[in-house]
Amino acid sequence: MPQLTLASRITLIGLFSLALAVGIGRFAFTPLLPMMRADGLIDITGGGWLASAHFLGYLIGALSAAVVPCPPRLLLRIALVAIGIGTLGMGLTANYFVWLALRFFAGVFSAWVLVLVSSHYVRRLAAMDRAGLQGCVFAGVGAGIAIAGLACLAFMSVNTSSAESWRILGIAGLAIIGAICLSISSEVPASRPIRPQRCAGRAPLDWSIVIAYGAMGFGYVIPATYLPVMAREIVPDPLIFGWSWPVFGAAAFVSTIAAVAFQNRCTNRRVWSVSQLMMAAGLVFPVLYPHILTIIAAGLCVGGTFMIITMTGIREAHRISTPDDVMRHIAAMTASFALGQMIGPAFASTLHDMTRSFVAPMVIASAVMVVTVLPLLRAERHKRLID
Repeated sequence: MPQLTLASRITLIGLFSLALAVGIGRFAFTPLLPMMRADGLIDITGGGWLASAHFLGYLIGALSAAVVPCPPRLLLRIALVAIGIGTLGMGLTANYFVWLALRFFAGVFSAWVLVLVSSHYVRRLAAMDRAGLQGCVFAGVGAGIAIAGLACLAFMSVNTSSAESWRILGIAGLAIIGAICLSISSEVPASRPIRPQRCAGRAPLDWSIVIAYGAMGFGYVIPATYLPVMAREIVPDPLIFGWSWPVFGAAAFVSTIAAVAFQNRCTNRRVWSVSQLMMAAGLVFPVLYPHILTIIAAGLCVGGTFMIITMTGIREAHRISTPDDVMRHIAAMTASFALGQMIGPAFASTLHDMTRSFVAPMVIASAVMVVTVLPLLRAERHKRLID
């Protein structure tokens, strides 16, 4: 098989895997939450705890993916199929405790897919000297978010119930997942690799990036969970507020591909800092002027930066550590990020219940992101002075 064809196949499998695992399995809940509220199935607090359960699963999945006693190829297939079944299962019951379990395990499996795709598909593209296609793989997250948002917009326009919407997404997802599983080949090992003894020295953890990464997880997840809910509180018409989530996904899709063009022209910390400040600004737009246009602007700012920060964060972890020690740095960042994600929805829903508004959690999250990114800016400025 020619190299270009192989690279294209790997890129498409990686893209669709992330679109289904993260864009659907992880984030379809966001545009479906206002539909579930309209159906009388859940309130803001209940939605917050479902989101937090999912992110707890994501934390456990991210930390366990490398040690699960299962061959990577089989593990990837199991995770993808389980995500499809879990999405379908959300529409087959109205039991809240079953939902908690389904969202928890969807978090575990979506993390497994993200780790496996990052470890094998992205690394394989680099080995083939096609690193430019890595942005296309990560763009699958934005593509999945946009597709889920557009699907929910269509569901609302024809008065489809939230339960039926979950079932449709689950069945469609399983059909695509079946094709993906059949396409997975030698780029993912069929047996567990033998891990060599690590003898390289350890670099100290850079807590400034660990904390900033966790703050980003805390800040982005509030609009990533409640943006359509906030839009619906301003404009009840689903054909208007329903566009907030597709815009979020489209911004993530385009920005991830575009980031490849300048990732080698700027330092990781500069890209990260600017992106995090843009995200922080986006959070306060709806606070300063509650309007559907500022909700859309928030979606553009947050959706257009969170995957860029994710990619540059991983690149920075590789830069500051030895190859044998990089996973320890990524694990620390992932744990911080997941902890921020877990806290964010429950924190925002609690303040919403107290104030009947998302103003306080959005302002606090924005401030946290600005404060924690300052050490990155200082480090970048110090580096320029030395150079």
